[in-house]
Amino acid sequence: MKAFFALPAILVSASVLAQDHHPYAEMELRGIKGLSDEQVADLRAGRGMGLALPAELNGYPGPAHVLENADVLGLTADQRARTQALFHAMKAEAVAVGEQLIDQERKLDRLFADRRIDATSLEAITREIGLTEARLRQTHLKYHLAMVGVLSQSQVEEYLKIRGYTSTRDDAQSAHHHQ
Repeated sequence: MKAFFALPAILVSASVLAQDHHPYAEMELRGIKGLSDEQVADLRAGRGMGLALPAELNGYPGPAHVLENADVLGLTADQRARTQALFHAMKAEAVAVGEQLIDQERKLDRLFADRRIDATSLEAITREIGLTEARLRQTHLKYHLAMVGVLSQSQVEEYLKIRGYTSTRDDAQSAHHHQ
């Protein structure tokens, strides 16, 4: 009986050790080494990927989540239309910037794979990637900022409660007063 329980423990230990010694194993098989398939899919879909957390967690609701909770928030027809317009604009912009980032990461990967990278090209491509990442983050954040101008203070407070955030009142008031 003891051997039965020992075998799974040995297998788990071996698996953990293998991961510790080879944390990037199988990543070399990725189409773009610096991006997972999930990251590529998120970029192509215009998903936020946590880029707007400073806004979201400080009382600036996101258009996608406002639309998901439109009925509970009691959006008026005008608020719903404005939120949908913000969401569609954000998604279109984020997808375009995301595609650019995918292309840049692919270029970086190819430069290394083809052994054509040098200090100058490395500096140039990483600068481009950094600027694109900044634009992508700004894209998501600016639409959270815009949402505060669409919602009432009580709707922002309700949004924060719905989303399960604990310090709702001060954050909502702070966000609303900055508009």
